[in-house]
Amino acid sequence: MRKSVFILAILCCFTSWAMAQQIRSVTAADVMTRASSADTVYIINFWATWCMPCIQELPEFNELYDRYKDKPVKIIMVSLDTKDAYPYKLEGFLRKKKVSGEVVWLMDGDPNVFIPKIDESWQGSIPATLVIQPGHYRRFVEGQVSAGQIIGLVDGVLEH
Repeated sequence: MRKSVFILAILCCFTSWAMAQQIRSVTAADVMTRASSADTVYIINFWATWCMPCIQELPEFNELYDRYKDKPVKIIMVSLDTKDAYPYKLEGFLRKKKVSGEVVWLMDGDPNVFIPKIDESWQGSIPATLVIQPGHYRRFVEGQVSAGQIIGLVDGVLEH
C-alpha cells in the first residue's frame, strides 16, 4: 500500500512538472517578427509579476485564450520581469495563477531600446497590450484592459 501511494505521489509530481510551461527568452525584435503573419491576429500583452494591475488582468487574458484558441488569433504574454525572476520565479507564478497560453520573457534590459521597437507612443508603463493584424490593423493600449475591450477590437478585425 505504501509503495502504491509513493508511486502515485511521484507520478503526480512528474505530471505537474511535465505540464509546466516552458518559457523562452526573446528580444523585442523576436516578438515583432513573430507577430508578422498576415493571416493571424496577435494580442501581445506586456506585464510583470510585480505589477498589481498586470496580475489583476491575467484572468482576462485566460478568457481571451479560451475564446480564440480555435481561431487565427495568437496571444503572447511578454514578461518584463527582471533577470533574477527568469525562469524559476516566473514559472512558479504562472502555475500558481493558472495562466493559459504562451508566455515569453523579454531579455532586452534597456526600455529605451526595446520600447520604440514595440510602439513609438508607449510611455513605458505596464500593463500594455498590442493588437496586430499586419498590414491591416494595429492598436496599442497602455494600461489595464478587459477581455471585452480586446474582444471588441479583435472580433471587428476577424469579421473583415
